[in-house]
Amino acid sequence: MKKTNYLFFLLSIIFLTSCNENKKEKTEEGQKTSRPNVLVLLTDQWRAQATGYAGDPNISTPNLDALAAKSVNFENAVSGMPVCSPFRASLLTGQRPLTHGVFMNDVQLDTNAVTIAKVFSKSGYDTGYIGKWHLDGHGRLQNVAPGKRRQGFDFWKGNECTHDYNHSVYYDNDDPTRKTWEGYDTFEQTDAAIDYLQKRKSAENPFMMIVSYGTPHAPYHTAPEEYRKRFDPAKIQLRRNVPDSLKERAKKDLAGYYAHIAALDDMIGKVIKNLKDSGQFDNTIIVFTADHGDLLGSHGAYKKQQPYEESARVPMLYHIPENFKIASGKREALMNSEDIMPTLLSLCDIAIPNTVEGIDYRPYMEGKEQVGEAALLTCVQPFGQWNKVKYGGREYRAIKTRQYTYARDLNGPWLLFDNYDDPYQLTNLVGKEGHATLQDDMEKLLSERLKQTGDEFLPGMEYIEKWGYPVDETGTVPYTN
Repeated sequence: MKKTNYLFFLLSIIFLTSCNENKKEKTEEGQKTSRPNVLVLLTDQWRAQATGYAGDPNISTPNLDALAAKSVNFENAVSGMPVCSPFRASLLTGQRPLTHGVFMNDVQLDTNAVTIAKVFSKSGYDTGYIGKWHLDGHGRLQNVAPGKRRQGFDFWKGNECTHDYNHSVYYDNDDPTRKTWEGYDTFEQTDAAIDYLQKRKSAENPFMMIVSYGTPHAPYHTAPEEYRKRFDPAKIQLRRNVPDSLKERAKKDLAGYYAHIAALDDMIGKVIKNLKDSGQFDNTIIVFTADHGDLLGSHGAYKKQQPYEESARVPMLYHIPENFKIASGKREALMNSEDIMPTLLSLCDIAIPNTVEGIDYRPYMEGKEQVGEAALLTCVQPFGQWNKVKYGGREYRAIKTRQYTYARDLNGPWLLFDNYDDPYQLTNLVGKEGHATLQDDMEKLLSERLKQTGDEFLPGMEYIEKWGYPVDETGTVPYTN
């Protein structure tokens, strides 16, 4: 009898131990697989106004509209320094341009920077990058060599910078051979991303992937013909701030711009469908955004760098898995470029490094905090397509709230707009009767923000000398291919 009881007791212990071990293994496995993937869909020069969900009458973006309907939509998001390389450096570091030093195009981000990819990688994520980089400064068609210059990204099918979309250069991981995407690179980069995602289905680690498209940046008229055929310049509805002298040109260019956007929308839909078909969609945080906008004739200008709505405001969608219990819908906060990294780290329960200057928007999205009442816009040194010599560019600092945009240049107050009453920013209120108190209030708000961020607002050449950048007679860093 005693022997039977002892045997029963022993078997019970073995059974319970086995159950506990199985439970532990399942728990550990669940923890591994439950960590969310991160996919950033980054576009180049896509202004916030140019989507179906934002109300643009010229373009249909059904795939983005569907994503926006189930995402957190930061409808007032801005690019803090609305030009290519500065935004990208802020995205990667969570820092403002005067901190990371990339306040012009075609300079190199410090290879010792604490970047989003390095932090995710250290936390057990597999990292990947596809498409335009523009942070290496060694020539636009040259290889961004494996190692420190890739800033923590392991998988790589990237290029420094090209806008020859039908003969687009890239480099494949460790292979130093220059390759060319076959056909329109927006299509090919999408397929490369899908191939990467398919291979992640059975991977032990979650992924953090950035897909960086070169479109809809100029040249505007190089999308596949099937997309260009959809847009008749004569039917394009212009924004009210495009002057008569540019209307014909703007209509033609916008037709091409929208063709690129229509192609991108199809590709974004293709990526999302693949995530759903592979069972990855419900555990993937998706961010859709752009590095800056495009004036495209508004205010009598083209491209970016300036503090106007068409240049500085960008689309910003966060599609967040349901288990986070974060409600989708529009948000009024002015998310800025440096805020993306800390927000993504927080959503993935990864500690935010002390080097980061941006705001963690997770508590805001959860309804626990109110942040983002104002955003700082900066032009440290106007260059290239808005240089001082040819185009009258100017250094400025601007503060933007939901209702107002106020900018000061080195000579004093420059612009003041009421974006509610004047959404096309046609009436500059600086020095206007009846608006002195508003101007003073905005000047105080800007001054406080500059003090908080340690920005002395010096002439651009002083910063160029500090960082040792070579510039030409227009104040632009020359680049080579």
